Amino acid sequence: MQSAAPPVPTATAPATAPTPGPTSGPAPASAPASASAPVAAKQPPAADRVYAHVKQGVLDRRYQGGTLLTEGELAEAVGVSRTPVREALLRLEVEGLIKLYPKKGALVLPVSAQEIADVVETRLLVEEHAARKAVPAPAALIERLEELLAKQKEQAAAGDLAAAAVTDRCFHAEIVRSGGNEILSRLYDQLRDRQLRMGVAIMHSHPDRIAKTLTEHEEILSALRAGDAERAVEIVHRHVDWFSHLARGEVR
Repeated sequence: MQSAAPPVPTATAPATAPTPGPTSGPAPASAPASASAPVAAKQPPAADRVYAHVKQGVLDRRYQGGTLLTEGELAEAVGVSRTPVREALLRLEVEGLIKLYPKKGALVLPVSAQEIADVVETRLLVEEHAARKAVPAPAALIERLEELLAKQKEQAAAGDLAAAAVTDRCFHAEIVRSGGNEILSRLYDQLRDRQLRMGVAIMHSHPDRIAKTLTEHEEILSALRAGDAERAVEIVHRHVDWFSHLARGEVR
C-alpha cells in the first residue's frame, strides 16, 4: 500500500488510501500522448531490402541479362553495408537470377532457351487443365477476370508495360486458383518471377503484342462465360504457344 503511495510524509499515508485511483488516473493522460506520438516505420532487414531492390531490377529489366552488379554499387544504391549485399546476392543466385563471381560481382543471367521451354511446357500443362476445370465458371471468377482485363487495358493505354505484364500474369493465375488445387496453384506461383521477366521483355520488344494479348484474354473470358471448356483450352494453348515463340525471338 505504502509502496504504491506517492512520496508524501508517512503520517498522511492513510489519507492516500485511494491512491490506486489517482495513480491510474494520470495513465490515460499519458497514453494518448504516446499513442499520438509518431512511430518510425520499421524497415525490413538490410539483406531483404537489397534482395527486393535487385530482384525488382531484374524483373523490370533495369538490370538486364549480362549486366555485372558490384557489391559496392548495390550497397550505395540501397544505403547499406556490403555484408547484407552478399547475403542477398546468395539468395538470388539460388533462385537462378544471377551468377556470383568472387571479387568481381554478380552477373545477371539472361533468359535461356531451355528456361523458356521449361516455363512454357509447365504453363501449358497447368493452364490448359485449369481452363477445362474452370467450366462451369462461377460468377466470382468471371467478375474477377473482367476486373483484371479492364485494369490491363488501362495500363496498356497508359504505356505501363511492366504493370500490364503483372496483370497479365494475375489473369492466368486467377483461373488456375479457381480450380481449388493448392498443389497446382503453388507450382504455378513458382513460375511467377520467370513469367514476369519474360513478359516484360516481350512487351518491350513487341509493344504491339499487348493488343493481341488483350484480344486473347477477351476470348478466354468469353469461352468461360459460355461454358465452352474446349474453346477456352484451345485459346489458352494458342496464347501460351505464341508467347514461347516471342520469348525465343521467333516472331510469328
